[in-house]
Amino acid sequence: MTSKTEKLLSLLNGQPVIPVLKIANVADAVPLARALSRGGLRAIEITLRTADALEAIRHVAAEVEDAVVGAGTILDAKQFDEAARAGSKFIVSPGITSQLLDAAKDSPVPLLPGAITPGEIMAAREAGLRFLKFFPAEQSGGIASLKAFASPLADVKFCPTGGITAKNAADYLSLPNVICVGGSWVAPDDLIKAGKWDEIEALAREASKLAK
Repeated sequence: MTSKTEKLLSLLNGQPVIPVLKIANVADAVPLARALSRGGLRAIEITLRTADALEAIRHVAAEVEDAVVGAGTILDAKQFDEAARAGSKFIVSPGITSQLLDAAKDSPVPLLPGAITPGEIMAAREAGLRFLKFFPAEQSGGIASLKAFASPLADVKFCPTGGITAKNAADYLSLPNVICVGGSWVAPDDLIKAGKWDEIEALAREASKLAK
């Protein structure tokens, strides 16, 4: 297993669920990260799907000591660099490209790229990556596909994301080649907008207890 894979696994530190967050208001970032951390989900992914995403990452990295903040929806080397400079501890991408692999090769920040086909998984493996995002999970065969990959690609582990909910997370986590899952159900948009941090903390605490 490569050193960057080991670093990424160390950052996630056995956490069964990685919250996938869309921050519409940068003022929500710090209290949200604190609520999730109190609930046992220290590692979070803030997606670059809003104008405030990079600023949100900066604030969490600087102000929430317990949080391990990563950046998601990274599509190219420029975004990789911006997210790393903002304080991201890990980078998540929906797919895998040579440009992203080159950016990751030259950076101390580990990359968790998306891969759903045998060819994509093998390309990532050749680049030294053994821990991948399986996205979009439910739309790409879900549990059945991951079971099929377990034998021929036995040394590759996954974080399924996309369609993962409180109802099916445990089924994914029961698979031997799944390290963790990514999901947004622990921080619903309506609870964030309403500032209901205690309710989000409770959802995080429940998710943190899912068995792996």
